[in-house]
Amino acid sequence: MRFASVLHDGTPVAVLLDGDQAVPLRGVSELGPGTPLSLLRDPPLEPDSAFPSTDLQRRPVVPQPGKVICVGLNYAAHIEETKREHSDYPVLFTKFATTLTGPYDPIPLPPESQAIDYEGEVVVVIGERGRRIPRDRALDYVAGYSVANDVSMRDYQYKTHQWLQGKAWDASTPVGPDLVTLDEAPYPLTLRTQVNGETVQNASTELLIFDVAALVSVISEFATLEPGDLILTGTPGGVGYRREPQLLLKDGDVVTVEVEQIGRIENRCVADQGARNSMP
Repeated sequence: MRFASVLHDGTPVAVLLDGDQAVPLRGVSELGPGTPLSLLRDPPLEPDSAFPSTDLQRRPVVPQPGKVICVGLNYAAHIEETKREHSDYPVLFTKFATTLTGPYDPIPLPPESQAIDYEGEVVVVIGERGRRIPRDRALDYVAGYSVANDVSMRDYQYKTHQWLQGKAWDASTPVGPDLVTLDEAPYPLTLRTQVNGETVQNASTELLIFDVAALVSVISEFATLEPGDLILTGTPGGVGYRREPQLLLKDGDVVTVEVEQIGRIENRCVADQGARNSMP
């Protein structure tokens, strides 16, 4: 099944996507902590309130996740292009819910950064609460997959040994469009990123160093995973910052990330004028 968080006539609602129809989930405004696997397996549908899927605006697939955990350096080709060492433990960092934006929303390019990069990624959406999850049961805790672009401000990322300041800019990470349940998600998954129509990343999740089950198990050792939590599984080789010449994002560029049979996000880069909020 396919689910999404959308706006319909300005009202937030979670929907089941059925062909060209969107069927609302009764009493559910968005995917997240309130939509565990137990609900998604038998969703409370309102078929009489269905509307065309064209009559909606997409939100981040999970607009308010409790946790957004990202994995760095999880494809060998990306490790090689960054000239870093392989690790026996995944490189992990976090984002905030405010970092997320819709799958077709513009990406604001902050004036403070001069090195803005793309990173297409497969997203895991957690569906059940779990701690210290054994690897052989890890997929039982996964609601499904989605797609993300981990837009990175490289000059800020490398200011310190920690990556947070380069990875957590407001509205910089489009994620969506759908949550696709595991029964409809062929594995391995194939990911492709394009900038202005040119393919810049193309890889299979067969190449993940730490696969989905391993990531869920390792992360749950130290953090209780909850429904709606997101895990961004890492980007393959081909990022713009490591190309010669570099391919950095600029005003007007269009970036698409597609995972076959999962979905496609497309976002135009727009210069952010950097307006500041001030106290009266």
